[in-house]
Amino acid sequence: MTSRLAFMTRRVLTTARSSVAQGFHFVSIAPRSFGNSLASFVRCFSTTTLKPPKHAMLSTDKKVKAPPMVYIAGEEMTRYACDLMVQKWFQPYFDTSAWQYFDLSCASRDATDDQVLKDAVQAGKDIGAIFKEPTITPSALQVKQMGLKKAWGSPNGAMRRGWNGITISRDTIHIDGIELGYKNPVFFERHAVGGEYGAGWNQVGKGTLLTTYLPKEEGSPPFVVDKRDLTDDHNVVVVYHNPYDNVTSLAHLFFGRCLEAGITPYIVTKKTVFKWQEGFWATMKEVFDKDYKEKFLEKGLLDKCGGDLQHLISDAATMQLIRWTDGGFGMAAHNYDGDMLTDQIAQVHRSPGFITSNLVGKKDDGSLIKEFEASHGTVTDLWNDHLAGRDTSLNPLGLVEAMIGAMEHAATLDAERHSGDGGKLQTKDQVFNFTTTLRTALHNTFRYGQGTRDMSGPSGFTTEDFIEKVAWRLGRYLSMQYDESPPPTLKEPDRKYRRNYDIDEEAVSAMFAKYDKNGDGFIDFEEFTRMLVKMNLAPAKAKPTKTPDV
Repeated sequence: MTSRLAFMTRRVLTTARSSVAQGFHFVSIAPRSFGNSLASFVRCFSTTTLKPPKHAMLSTDKKVKAPPMVYIAGEEMTRYACDLMVQKWFQPYFDTSAWQYFDLSCASRDATDDQVLKDAVQAGKDIGAIFKEPTITPSALQVKQMGLKKAWGSPNGAMRRGWNGITISRDTIHIDGIELGYKNPVFFERHAVGGEYGAGWNQVGKGTLLTTYLPKEEGSPPFVVDKRDLTDDHNVVVVYHNPYDNVTSLAHLFFGRCLEAGITPYIVTKKTVFKWQEGFWATMKEVFDKDYKEKFLEKGLLDKCGGDLQHLISDAATMQLIRWTDGGFGMAAHNYDGDMLTDQIAQVHRSPGFITSNLVGKKDDGSLIKEFEASHGTVTDLWNDHLAGRDTSLNPLGLVEAMIGAMEHAATLDAERHSGDGGKLQTKDQVFNFTTTLRTALHNTFRYGQGTRDMSGPSGFTTEDFIEKVAWRLGRYLSMQYDESPPPTLKEPDRKYRRNYDIDEEAVSAMFAKYDKNGDGFIDFEEFTRMLVKMNLAPAKAKPTKTPDV
């Protein structure tokens, strides 16, 4: 019993030291008060207060006029959750009448012959700040199920073209006190145009395929880029290109963000095989050497990569994403490689729900267009559960981060358009205070163990209850009321509630019984030690280092 208490005491003291580092101050640690939970063993409070300037404070008594923004509605479970969030979190504090609303559900696109998509793209180009819910690109089966006129194409492609897309920025989301995957931020810039997306293709038989380039300049003769003989009876031919004019803008966005965040940049291509990708690397390296290298060197951000910008072959990048779990790095790649690699980042960092997805484009005047969305889909399985009357537990973190990003960009653009207008600057401060407070309320709800089931296990909140809980905490924080104690570090959730859970529980139970020698249902320190030795996992003692004679 004594050894077990000592072991648990060490765990609590370790937790205390970790929590102090996160900004919490422990005021009493008393072994005599030890009970069945850490709550009775440790009392703590937060040293962080929420005291924005008076002009930035909000209340439900007088709503703030939200700056103009485009709101694009989507489908299924994410649409339902967003409707609840807007109703419970945003509309009590903001007049959203300046938001332009577009319904990009399949039914709406079908009814308007996709005019609604064209209107949304134009509005986004005019305003420059867009929030987008996940949407559906209907398959042939869904066309029949929904009774659509046709299989409408991906709205994302139209948006990237219409907004002169430069990059899709995808970053890891972090919550202090909760380890998700990467310990520090990971940034990824995915070239927003070119590649397989939007490619021309057809199915053909035997013959000859010519790809011919016709220059726009008068007097320049056309020439054949590629000629190949097709000898199979069934072929699929595909033609695409990679626009490189905006790679310079992508480079500045990428290196600027990495420098500000204090992380190390890498460029990813497969130029050893695809020689045409050399231009991407060459442009990125040129911008880096001219405008950023010295700044990165001054901050020591190139120390671990030989003092220069490093190139990674896409195959190597795949392996490093698994190995570099400390985070603290950024990558930039072509469109398709970026799509694949960011999916892998999402898997390392728990799920796509913990990754942002922001499309950055540019207006003719050089100002940036930013569209914010979650990096996951419409969550059809939970929507089916909802329609069947079953409880659901959707984690809205990615959706909220997108909404926060769109509101902040909208407020920034509005203040810039009306420079010198004190009212617009005040509105910007109010928006940023609100988004900061909302993020704090959201994160603390997770950290209190009051999250959705993917984070808190079977006792986690339903979709509706979680949104209500955050709304309650947001109201308290905005009215300058504080939680009496800080949120504890969230325990590891029960993994059986993960979608990829596939564990033989009977085999695990047999292994447990094998090492629980006294059959009391617990594995004490001695039993645990024997188990590690038996499994060849016990850490060896550090060998003493002999001090040389000098």
